[in-house]
Amino acid sequence: MSTSSLRQRGERILWISWKDRGHPEWGGAEVLTHELRKRFRADGHHVTLLTSGYDGAATQELCDGIETIRVGNNRYSHPLKAITHYARHLRNRYDLMIEEVNATPYFSVLMERAAKRFLFYHHLEREVWLHEAPPPLNLLGYHVFEPLATRALGWSGVPLITVSESTRQEMIGYGFQPERISVISEGIELEPLTDLDQARKFSRPTMLSLGGLRAMKRTLDQVKAFEFAKAQVPDLQLKIAGDASGPYGKQVLSYIARSPYAKDIDYLGRVSKPQKLKLMRSCHVITVTSVKEGWGLIVTEAASQGTPAAVYDVPGLRDSVRHNATGLVTAENPETLATAVAQLLQNQDEYERLRFGAWDWSKRINFDQSYADLKQAVLGAYA
Repeated sequence: MSTSSLRQRGERILWISWKDRGHPEWGGAEVLTHELRKRFRADGHHVTLLTSGYDGAATQELCDGIETIRVGNNRYSHPLKAITHYARHLRNRYDLMIEEVNATPYFSVLMERAAKRFLFYHHLEREVWLHEAPPPLNLLGYHVFEPLATRALGWSGVPLITVSESTRQEMIGYGFQPERISVISEGIELEPLTDLDQARKFSRPTMLSLGGLRAMKRTLDQVKAFEFAKAQVPDLQLKIAGDASGPYGKQVLSYIARSPYAKDIDYLGRVSKPQKLKLMRSCHVITVTSVKEGWGLIVTEAASQGTPAAVYDVPGLRDSVRHNATGLVTAENPETLATAVAQLLQNQDEYERLRFGAWDWSKRINFDQSYADLKQAVLGAYA
């Protein structure tokens, strides 16, 4: 395959990923990669996605013109079934191959010799294992499985694509060659407001927590930060939107019920897209406290709707927020986050400056740029 290959039409592209856009657990990563595959297809390439199954999903179908093959119906059975299917039916049939890694690699790139091969990491799991996996799997994943697998892939010399400088630096630490790593732009589905006056804020200063109530998201830290911030901003209120059906979510709701400020905390459950949009326009600040992210798309989405962020200083979030330019990046504890929120809300001039900076930057984060970056990475990696 020549370096000019993707300037031609009709190339065969295989993309391997745990989840597609229809998966019940899809998130921002799946939005981005779906949009990238759609653009490959629109450019005239044949795209095949090998991914996992789920209840109600066809084992094979066309989705937005993308040939989609689903094998294995859960996180544990899918990787082995996917690599078996690949080895038996798909190996050496493609011009370009992208293996997207989400905790568990497929190692298909080590078996493929005919195609241009790429690994795609949104981020390493690392600390996520400790928060989300049950023992002893959490310790094995953190200390053994992921480090060994990542080093093996790093030693392979296969080019890597990722979405943030934080992840790039992490991957260099695992043996990936800096010159073989390409960082591409993220993208968001929402159109940025044409004017910040379109974002009509609540009459009371309002914090927003948006997304599933999961241990790795540390939603409880946001509730505690809200309680600390009330001392400085007495009329502050908190809106929480997301699925709380899991054990951690129930723990958060139990804590809220006992909070002295329970009447100022509004848990909304899972919200529709129109509700999500309204919240992002109406609240004054979004807080994000994940142990890590690939980027933190919710930050950029909120920025596009006129709401700046206060976030923890962790991989991904330190990339999606430029400290003191588009929002505030704080140490990983509720009291420091509370201070940042109060600082943001008590100085109107500073608030408007950061709000404008966040909104202005969001206009440059889009899928067309992501795709342009990806094509450049593909064309340059095997030159």
